[in-house]
Amino acid sequence: MRERAMSRRTMLGAGACALAAATGIPPSVSAHSEKALSPKNEETIRKYYAAWESKDWHAIDAVLAEDFTFSSPLDDPMSKSAFKTGCWDTQVAYINRFDLKQVVGTDNEALVMYVCHTANGKTFRNVEYFQLRHNKVKAVECYFGGKSSFPSAVSTDKG
Repeated sequence: MRERAMSRRTMLGAGACALAAATGIPPSVSAHSEKALSPKNEETIRKYYAAWESKDWHAIDAVLAEDFTFSSPLDDPMSKSAFKTGCWDTQVAYINRFDLKQVVGTDNEALVMYVCHTANGKTFRNVEYFQLRHNKVKAVECYFGGKSSFPSAVSTDKG
């Protein structure tokens, strides 16, 4: 008998379908109802990245909530002022532009997958999780795509 490899995605999908069939719930029914990401929240997210590209702190400050927090694998949650000092001031000069590949979300949460192009022509990919409130960015959690996945690291990487 020949064994056939099955991907985790296929196994999870099969398990979800089996569970739905066993409980009598159609697979297309969601566990809870959520609204799609509003156009206004998507616009806020796009303004956030545009401010990095234009190197305009006042524009980014305008879209950040007063109680904004930022975190990443290297950073414990930090306040808006710590974000300006620790991230904006140290990284903004390295950024040329962002190509937003995906902006998906529900209600007041979104995931953004992007390719960042640095000032010296290098690139890296990341995903960031946004929490929004009243058309302001309440929190950003950055998930690095690799060991050199922030502007200064990829820009000074010798590889």
